[in-house]
Formats: sequence, structure tokens, C-alpha cells
Amino acid sequence: MEYLSKECYDSLVAELNELTTVELPKAKDELSEARAKGDLSENFEYHAAKRALRRVMSKIRFKTSVLQNAQVLDPARLASDTVGLFRKVEITNIERGRTFTYTIVNPHEADIREGKISIKSPIAEALLGKKAGDVVEVRVPAGLQKLRIDSITL
Repeated sequence: MEYLSKECYDSLVAELNELTTVELPKAKDELSEARAKGDLSENFEYHAAKRALRRVMSKIRFKTSVLQNAQVLDPARLASDTVGLFRKVEITNIERGRTFTYTIVNPHEADIREGKISIKSPIAEALLGKKAGDVVEVRVPAGLQKLRIDSITL
């Protein structure tokens, strides 16, 4: 089961629609044109077009699979006193005294530049189910870090 926000679900539907109505017909046309040029064993355009078509088909299968297993969640209906999906969490690295704010999201929405981390990331996994004021230890590539949860909001 994939838990998605409404925005993520809508974005995936739009991407799938673009792939099936624009990219797929374009890739099929390019393959047909390359096939018409003759000897397929030495036809670079044909092999490139086949790879491009496989790439588009792979993206379509992946997005279709995600959407088939998706459930759109309303963040307002989730518990707000503990860290969980779609919660904005302000944390402080105790050793360095630096404060960060992250929103816990599904892997499809993760974007560190926007402050959105995947629920499957080491930091999010360590924070899940914790409350404001809790201190957690998390192993990240830089080593073991102690993080204090300062606040949890929608």
C-alpha cells in the first residue's frame, strides 16, 4: 500500500496521462520510422528507438503500479501528537545545536531541497511514533546523531 497526499496522487495521474497520450505514441512513431529504414541488425536508430520505447513502457508500468496500490490520506485525520506521515517536525541536532524542519512524506514526494524527507529514510524511521521533547539516536552516513524533537505540526 502506498500512502499518498492528494497533490502527489494528482501529479502521478498527470505524469501517467502525459506518458500514455504523448510519450508512448511518439516513441512508437520513432520506432516505426527507424524500422522502415531497412536492415535492422545494423540500424542504430532502430535500436535506440526500441530502448526509448522500453523506457517509456517501464515508466508507465511503474506509475500504474503505484497508483493501483495508492491510498490518498487526509493529513488532518492522522494523529497530530506523534511523528508520522505528512507531519512537519522541527528537530535539533543536540551535538551541533543546529535546528532543522522536515516534513515526513512518502518516497515519491521526497525532496530534501523542499525539506521533505522520505518516511523510509533513517531519520524519519528513528522519529516515527515519537513525541515533542523526545530525544532519539539515529545512525546516518555521517555517524550516530542525537536529535531532539522540538515540535510536531501539520
